[in-house]
Amino acid sequence: MEIIDLHCDALLKLTTLETAKFADDLRLHANRGRLHLGQVKAQVFAIFIDPNIPQSMQFLEAMRQIEAFHTHVLQTEGMVHITNWSQLDTLAPHEIGAILSLEGCGPIADDLAKLSVILDAGVKLVGLTWNEENAVAHGAEQDANLGLKPFGKEVVNLLNERDIIIDVAHLNEQSFWDVLPLAKHIIASHSNARAICDHPRNLTDAQAKALVEHGGHIHVVYYPTFISDDATLDDLVAHVKHLAKLVGVEHLGLGSDFDGIDATVNGLAHAGEAQNLLEALREHFSVEEVRGIASNNFRRYVKK
Repeated sequence: MEIIDLHCDALLKLTTLETAKFADDLRLHANRGRLHLGQVKAQVFAIFIDPNIPQSMQFLEAMRQIEAFHTHVLQTEGMVHITNWSQLDTLAPHEIGAILSLEGCGPIADDLAKLSVILDAGVKLVGLTWNEENAVAHGAEQDANLGLKPFGKEVVNLLNERDIIIDVAHLNEQSFWDVLPLAKHIIASHSNARAICDHPRNLTDAQAKALVEHGGHIHVVYYPTFISDDATLDDLVAHVKHLAKLVGVEHLGLGSDFDGIDATVNGLAHAGEAQNLLEALREHFSVEEVRGIASNNFRRYVKK
């Protein structure tokens, strides 16, 4: 069953690990071989810059990751750069779609021109923050009462003009509520339910319902810290069941966070094991509902 995965951090590893090869390097959760094995038909590759890198160097680091996307990912046989969502329906059986996203606007500082350059590279989803504060908004680890900044409204306007999906996965609560009425296209690319796992990176029930009411989608994340203590596949399924009951299964998808996580769930250690999650979901959902979670819900979302 084909999967569309909305988040991985393979680009970070490709720019920091020596001699990393995207095709088959086992240090990558989401290398090409494992994506194929797990039937991942399209993978979003995030540009993520560690906030500890000096601000003056962050944009250059973002460019390095874009370069790695082109020289490592796209130069690997069968990988296709998705620059228009309609391409998801034209991939050949042996091809895997590769999509760029920006995880946090830290690298642009307060410069819209830098954001435009990154978007011109083919970025299709943008998260306004990682966990920290930047010139745009406040991240998940910041005071929940601090929200979107004035420059953030300029960023949202530009993203709306370019029909870019705004990703709320790493926003703190007030920033989430500030962005929600402003965003033209909105999604949580890798977040779970806070009602089950009380972590600031997860969505409250109120956030989840409001996100879907505004036309958004929620893609569950595989990181044990966002699932439960001693997380299992069944524990991750519990998040899907909760969210499905809350907002409807047709608004759910997958966002592994592979290569950006330091622990994995047993049976879901890398992209090659992704079908194990679908098998676990089949115990609670119909084949068509699981196919929706795996890829078809997102296909319908972008067709709108």
